[in-house]
Amino acid sequence: MRAYVLIEAAIGKVSQVAQRVRALPGVVAADAVAGPYDVIAVVEGETAERIGQLVLERIHSIDGVNYTMTCVVVAG
Repeated sequence: MRAYVLIEAAIGKVSQVAQRVRALPGVVAADAVAGPYDVIAVVEGETAERIGQLVLERIHSIDGVNYTMTCVVVAG
């Protein structure tokens, strides 16, 4: 299963957040972007629950992460 995680980061922490997210197991890619969100990550997990655990337990614990929105891919 795959999802896109849209991340709002604290001012001055965007690059650091992108690097730390990119290093997590289950993260396929994470890039700093321009727009309403600061980082977009592509994550994979066996189930939606695993993806949720990755976001809540790992991504949210990164210093500088203010908010996330997870968009699970339903067809592809």
